[in-house]
Amino acid sequence: MDQFIIHGGHRLTGRLAIKGSKNAALPLMAAALLTDEPLILQDVADLADIRNMARLLAELGCTVEQTDHATTITNQDESRSHARYDIVKTMRASICALGPMLAKRGFARVSMPGGCAIGDRPVDLHLRGLEALGAQIQLHEGDIVARVPGARGGGGRLRGSRVFLGGPFGSTVLGTANVMSAATLAEGVTVIECAACEPEVVDLANLLIAMGARIEGAGSPRITIVGVDSLGGATHRVIPDRIEAGTYMCAVAITNGDVTLDNCPIDCLSAVLNVLDRVGVHVAVEAGPASDPMRMTARITSSRNLRGVELTTQPHPGFPTDLQAQTMALLSLADGNSVITERIYPERFLHVAELGRMGARITRIGSTAIVSGVRKLVGAPVMASDLRASACLILAGLAAEGTTTVSRVYHLDRGYEQMEVRLRSLGAHIERISEKPSPAAVVESGV
Repeated sequence: MDQFIIHGGHRLTGRLAIKGSKNAALPLMAAALLTDEPLILQDVADLADIRNMARLLAELGCTVEQTDHATTITNQDESRSHARYDIVKTMRASICALGPMLAKRGFARVSMPGGCAIGDRPVDLHLRGLEALGAQIQLHEGDIVARVPGARGGGGRLRGSRVFLGGPFGSTVLGTANVMSAATLAEGVTVIECAACEPEVVDLANLLIAMGARIEGAGSPRITIVGVDSLGGATHRVIPDRIEAGTYMCAVAITNGDVTLDNCPIDCLSAVLNVLDRVGVHVAVEAGPASDPMRMTARITSSRNLRGVELTTQPHPGFPTDLQAQTMALLSLADGNSVITERIYPERFLHVAELGRMGARITRIGSTAIVSGVRKLVGAPVMASDLRASACLILAGLAAEGTTTVSRVYHLDRGYEQMEVRLRSLGAHIERISEKPSPAAVVESGV
């Protein structure tokens, strides 16, 4: 198991290009199950979750060819429709295979998904949405087993319907992706109400349209899909990762650095930029290639004295839950008190105790954390609990006095490509080492 060793106190300076979005790429890859023609995706980041999705698609009868420039996926064997637990347990986005496989093959068996331990994230909205399209669904030995009536005998198709995807914490991004993908091959018209508005949903809709789907309203709470008989192949460039962009913005600010970010999705970061501006982080935006607002160039600097703020995580276009932990690390060094309320995953505060080990003053009250800014953080051994908490602790280590050791960084590799290499290119003193087992663990294992 790897660790990061960080020697803090070094300003980040230089230039960095934002990678393709993990959260967009995973449902895009699953869309290959909707067609028999090759799907070519560009700007797919080299991440653990991406590799696991490629393994899953290979098990489901697809060939996956990956190069530095593109990932080509071709659906070849439709008889293999079981997404086994061994792969699905590694990432929640495996559920994205359910809708496309059900719509194209008429049958799907997908193990209940895994992923980060950040609180309860049920898939009931996915299943209710697919049932509204006519699917028969049951749970068997930990698997979701879904069928289209009459599909195995020929002629059976999902049926367009009105689907409501609102839940207790807002709409569901992966649920919207699943139902929208399945509806592209359904008979008739499907209207998704309370659809997720995230840019990753828009990116998936754009790919599906390029494949021949008829979709309107992506990016709004109502998406309308007119089913077609078949979809073809397409070539598509994945949108930049807004969470990676926000993470590096916080990293620059927490080190009082000066970094220019290329391929930066400014158009979908309004809530983040609003919070950072109130904190004292300056984002100077320049035009990107062809002035695409999703691919801009931005220079990140910060005021010497950061200010405390109040923020609440919300579905897009609100402040993203996936940047809550990183922003908390930044606010731990801001003047005064900050109040962070988590409305998406109320239990997503496992990083609070670890930040406390580094000298941060944070009090949690239910779904709210009160951050009292301190003069400095101090290096300490800390342990990552999930993907975004890993990034949070690394950011804290970059600013801390002394040495910080972050364990369990395999979480980080799910969503950030070679973060230690990219941070070193900006002047950070960070290295990855293999963690040595403790004497107690050696004795217990009998080694």
